[in-house]
Order: sequence, then C-alpha cells, then structure tokens
Amino acid sequence: MARKQRTPRWLEAARRRGPETPAGPSADWLARALGRAGVLPRAEAEQAIRDGRVEVDGRVEREPFAPVGEGTRVRVDGVERALTRQVHVLMFHKPAGPVVHGSDPEGVGTVFERLRVVLPPELQGFEWYAVGRLDRDTTGLLLFTNDERLVRHATAPETHLPKRYVARVEGQPTEAALSRLREGLTLEDGPTRPAEAVLRAPDVVELTLTEGRHHQVKRMLAAVGHPVLTLHREAVGRVVLDVADGAFRALTGAEVEEGLGFQPGAD
Repeated sequence: MARKQRTPRWLEAARRRGPETPAGPSADWLARALGRAGVLPRAEAEQAIRDGRVEVDGRVEREPFAPVGEGTRVRVDGVERALTRQVHVLMFHKPAGPVVHGSDPEGVGTVFERLRVVLPPELQGFEWYAVGRLDRDTTGLLLFTNDERLVRHATAPETHLPKRYVARVEGQPTEAALSRLREGLTLEDGPTRPAEAVLRAPDVVELTLTEGRHHQVKRMLAAVGHPVLTLHREAVGRVVLDVADGAFRALTGAEVEEGLGFQPGAD
C-alpha cells in the first residue's frame, strides 16, 4: 500500500488561517521568513515565536509555520521588522576538518559554526544554507546563501554549473588517463559527463565537473588509477575563491547573476 503523504505543517497553518492567507511568490512561513530577512536564524526564530515574542499583523503568533508575505507586519520584541527577501551569497574558504552538516558527532565542528565565528553582527541574524557539500577533508570554496532557491539552482543536475577542483593524487597521471576523464567514465551510479582535465604538476590534476555526485572527483580519479591524496575546490561557475583559509566575503550582485547564473527576481 502506498504511504500516505503528510501535509506540510506550513500548509496546515495556512488552511487554519483561511482565505486571507498570503499567496504568490512572496508567500513564506514565519520562522523561515525571519531567517531569510536576517532578523533571527530559524532555530532562534522558532523559539522566539513559541515564547510569544513575535506579533503578526498586531496579534501574538505562536505558530512558526504561520504563512506570511512581504507585506505582512511583523514585530519581534516590540520592534517592527521588514520581511524583505533580498538574496545574499557568501564565499567561505572551508578548512579541512569541519563537516557540512548541522552537527558533528566527532566533535571537530561544522562549517556553519566556523562561518558564524567570522560573521559581522549585521549578518548574524540570517539563516545560512550551504550550497552543496564538501567532504570533511576537502578544502576550498563553499558558498552560503539565505535563499533556498539559489541552492536549488546551483545544485540542480540540469543547471550544469561548472565546479573546478585541484587534486593531488597518487602516481603521475598519463595523457591516456586524462583523456578518459575528458570523455567521461562509467561509475557504479552510471556514466559521468565529460570533464575538463589538465595536469598542473606531475601529481596534481585540475578537474572541472558540470555535475555533482557524491565523492565524484575522488571516484573518477580512483577509476583511472590515481586515488586522491588532497582535494581543494577553487571555483564554482565563474566565481573564484579569493579569501584566506577560514575567511569569507559577500558576493556582488554581478557575481551572483553572471558568475552563478542566478536571477534573484525569478521564481
């Protein structure tokens, strides 16, 4: 028997509120909207709502999934806050060690914790989403955004956003090995798209992919006989890493639109 799908909590809340519920591209649910607008990160927003510190259109709202729109009047601790939906994107230089998860059972830490340590006060209130993942031991460019639409754009298979990696490998790859990478390989989860592959040094391969499978760089290089020793991502789209290890900077609008091919106004 097919498993019955649960109605999302935000939709349940919307149905309870009735026909005046905000609709359209700007519609959102309260806790997420506060995180997107930089008022409070989502977990803090949910707690503030449950504690009765948030008013929506003049009344206390205790449902984190209550639907809102950009025109909804919201007050937090008595202060009116605008639910603007401006897209922000950060470039972060991930060091080796932290994981791209919400928690780390090994105790080394997460990239979200590392990012928040270096953020200025005006960026602390946002809910930051990692755009894709890097392994614990992989370093380099990791993007963060306050808008899940950009995450979907950058990670969707049909976008084919190029990602450039530099790998130090075992052995010295031959031109024949590089040709196999350029033509595409068949891995256990199917054939790969052709990649750009060049040697930077006898044991250093620059590999540019237009897809993002689990451990793909490591699996492709292992498949041609050269397991990865160290891996670093230096570019996503036309955005190239240019900050020090553990540091960040905000991308410009041009970098978001031209470098990542994302149009913030599109839904």
